[in-house]
Amino acid sequence: MLSKTYSYGISGLDAYPITIEIDVARGLPATIIVGLPDSAIRESKERVRSAIKNSGYQFGARRITVNLSPADIKKEGPSFDLAIALGVLAATGQICPDFLDQYAILGELSLDGHIQPVSGTLPIALAVAKSNFKGLILPSANSAEAGLAQQIKIYPVRTLTETVHLLNDPGNVNPLMACGNHLPFPKCAIHDVDFSDVKGQAHVKRGLEIAAAGNHNVLLIGPPGSGKSMLAKRLPTILPDMSLEESLETTKIHSVMGLLDHQQGIISERPFRSPHHTTSDVAIVGGGSIPRPGEVTLSHNGVLFLDELPEFNRNVLESLRQPLEDHYVTISRAIRSVRFPSKFILIAAMNPCPCGFLTDSKRQCHCTPHQIQKYLSRISGPLLDRIDLHLEVPTLPSIDLVNNSPTETSQTIKERIEKARLYQLQRFIDMPIVANGYMNHRQVKKFCGLTSEGKKLLKSAIDELGLSARAYDKILKVARTVSDMAGSESIQPEHIAEAIQYRSLDRNWWG
Repeated sequence: MLSKTYSYGISGLDAYPITIEIDVARGLPATIIVGLPDSAIRESKERVRSAIKNSGYQFGARRITVNLSPADIKKEGPSFDLAIALGVLAATGQICPDFLDQYAILGELSLDGHIQPVSGTLPIALAVAKSNFKGLILPSANSAEAGLAQQIKIYPVRTLTETVHLLNDPGNVNPLMACGNHLPFPKCAIHDVDFSDVKGQAHVKRGLEIAAAGNHNVLLIGPPGSGKSMLAKRLPTILPDMSLEESLETTKIHSVMGLLDHQQGIISERPFRSPHHTTSDVAIVGGGSIPRPGEVTLSHNGVLFLDELPEFNRNVLESLRQPLEDHYVTISRAIRSVRFPSKFILIAAMNPCPCGFLTDSKRQCHCTPHQIQKYLSRISGPLLDRIDLHLEVPTLPSIDLVNNSPTETSQTIKERIEKARLYQLQRFIDMPIVANGYMNHRQVKKFCGLTSEGKKLLKSAIDELGLSARAYDKILKVARTVSDMAGSESIQPEHIAEAIQYRSLDRNWWG
């Protein structure tokens, strides 16, 4: 006997429908799964067999063939277990097959018949909402995540037996209605760190405030112990709260990667990713035989912090050039290509030399000029060109270390940043960007007009520092953000001057 059930797979960050056909026939007992399954799916026949028997149903000695259609797309993950088990029960006459075509089904089975949570529930729920299915049957642990979709009926289940009772008499089960944008949305994230913890470093704090206001990339360079990592880890505390749209985008990415807290449902705190310098280029930008998001996508709408920047492999650093420029990553394989979003703020930190003490007033550097140049050359010019602000972080004087005077809190800084963001949101109201750092060249020309004095100042800086055309645009973007923070409708010469000072490393260190 033949039966059909329906489920969904994940390609990139999007879901696509899968038809699961189960044929139970006479012959030598065997369970065969076809349709390009991965190892987790091939092993599902053992989970399904045990779950069916331990739930009190019969798994006869028959030849069972399971086909996952479309057959030309590689399937992965254990989320088809429940759909396969229900198909087997329908094909053997143990449940009524009349309602199977009305539901999309997700779930991984334990050997005792309990249903485990699966990854990728949110994009699947969003896809089901656009389909003709009456509802989505899924693990109870995934119900909060699926509830972020719009107007779909959700049937959370805990065991295989509970699912069978649902399909035999769906009229007696009240579904949960996903309400999407009507869900309570936590606006303020709670952080364990604060900018008030940082002593001194006023000009670095100012640079990070500008970076947060306009979504600009930052390079911090200074000796060990000067506070680079401490400052970088506090950047998320001053970033504006995420909008509902940004939260859904971020939640969708973490859902696909299986990193979502099932109790929370939606992510309201901006991501902060800090990969180790031994990380591979595939882990950074994404990839694999079945393309998966990397760190640049996991930090989408948040911060990517690369500590000890020169210690990363050269190919890893060069792979960042395209995501920093285009704000997305395209992973191409022989049979398909997928695109992952990558709008993030890059915070990179490094020492000025191999020993780290070149700019330290308290400790002496013993590196030769050749060693220093070799160390700095690990950061290529094209990558450096894509970083908007270059900030030197000096050793903290002892007077600042012992000073216990209160400093500005993250909340105070954040309030100023949110005011600056209001200018940008109004400026880009009809455009798919929310911050100055995302402007393209045409938008820079439109929104970053200069006075004659400002043009003269910028021309002198280009001639003196030997800046590229990209660096020119970067200065204009930063100057636009500085003017927004000052509440000015136009870019004044002092805004240009402040933006130029954040490009001094182009000449001082790599010139």
